[in-house]
Amino acid sequence: MPLTRYQSIRTRLHLFQVGVRKRLTVGVRAVLIDGRKVLMIKHTYLPGWQFPGGGVEPGETAEVSAAREVMEETGLATHGRPALHGLYLNRVAGGARDHVAVYVWREFHVQHQFKPNFEIAALSWFDLDALPDDVEPGTARRVREILDGAVPDAEW
Repeated sequence: MPLTRYQSIRTRLHLFQVGVRKRLTVGVRAVLIDGRKVLMIKHTYLPGWQFPGGGVEPGETAEVSAAREVMEETGLATHGRPALHGLYLNRVAGGARDHVAVYVWREFHVQHQFKPNFEIAALSWFDLDALPDDVEPGTARRVREILDGAVPDAEW
């Protein structure tokens, strides 16, 4: 899915700023599964549906970061330890230093109701066998890996 000019510029500026400060970034994505449904969000600044997630903050574990991002972006509180699905090199928008850890939770509850905001435009549950047409390609691959038990790719 191609980025718009604004999205590409914003992403490249962010990656440049991060690259000046540090050599590697670590991000997380959280896959929340409820029966045969998977939770996805739509950002205001990136195309397509994807899993909730974001950057790991200093002093945080990736797992804690994933749970925090889920709460901030969706209003859902996760329960228990998630399964680590994989660690991926993410080359989206020309980056070569971003790694993403993907965690899977099947236990969670509503802490507060989701409201669209500056960062997250929408949130929706999708059937695992009927993903939206505009799902982000890496997100779609992760769903197939989880659903079919395929060996995960090394890259997002």
